[in-house]
Amino acid sequence: MRSVALALLSLPLLAFSVSAAEPTLPVDFEHAGVTAAWSAYGDRLTFGSGQTLALLDDGCDLSKPEWSNSDGDIPKVLVTYDAVDGDDDPKHEGRGYHGTTIGVPSSINFGGKQGVAFNDQLAVVRSLECCHCNVSDGVPLARALQWVIENHEQYRITTINLAPVDDQAHAEPVATDIDDKLVKLHELGIWVSAPTGNHNFTDGISWPASQPHCFAIGAVVPGQDVVHQDRHAKVVLAVPGSATSSSNALVCGAAIILREAISQTGYDWRPHGPTLPDAMLALMQETGVPVHDPGTGLTFRRLDLKAALDRIYAGN
Repeated sequence: MRSVALALLSLPLLAFSVSAAEPTLPVDFEHAGVTAAWSAYGDRLTFGSGQTLALLDDGCDLSKPEWSNSDGDIPKVLVTYDAVDGDDDPKHEGRGYHGTTIGVPSSINFGGKQGVAFNDQLAVVRSLECCHCNVSDGVPLARALQWVIENHEQYRITTINLAPVDDQAHAEPVATDIDDKLVKLHELGIWVSAPTGNHNFTDGISWPASQPHCFAIGAVVPGQDVVHQDRHAKVVLAVPGSATSSSNALVCGAAIILREAISQTGYDWRPHGPTLPDAMLALMQETGVPVHDPGTGLTFRRLDLKAALDRIYAGN
């Protein structure tokens, strides 16, 4: 069966108003072209309807109102799984805390606040004990990725926020159990990205962002084109955020919106890359704002979602 991640999604043409709600991160969203995209394409896009984002982190308190309720027409959390214990209860255990909030920038739709792709649904997958991890956590994290591989069609999972960081500076990949899973997910056309870390390292980035077939997302200061936090040549895109976990969450929402726009318009993405995620990243890079970083001597591309959507609709 052809992967739902590669197939054209059967998305409704009904658009959703964003005027009655506020962005959950107003400065970050304006800087990244999200609010401009909402305004320009609110009559054409649903901003996530029909797609599910898998949050792979250290668990989630599902009793929080933003996850147990939604201002949308369908439940925000579609499915849950605990890859550590092998059950369906993703509650925090041990030192977990981060997974309750990591879905806010991408997906929240509650209390008058909206994330980037506010009409998406979530697959909440507890994948390790704490988001501040080490490479030995590759064992349960591989189980979490395998769960997505086996269930992505049933739950319409198109995007993975691979949230953990090991807080080390890896200039090269580190062989772990997740690597073959990342290859398979890439083949399936599922977007997988991870934050680079938050220690101002310039000689490497955190695992698992350091791995092949995982897009490493860095950060610029919200409202300023100044690169900060961990950055290295491995970084493929810089996104406004006070921490790279927030930057990565934002770009996961942007990937969902780009996928919807490509599906809706029939845009030929193949000249941009061998897979749909590669092509979407290339579009973000090509339309992004160049930002030079004196600390590394590198120039990164900063996300402009509105510009990427303009390219798709102009190309169509």
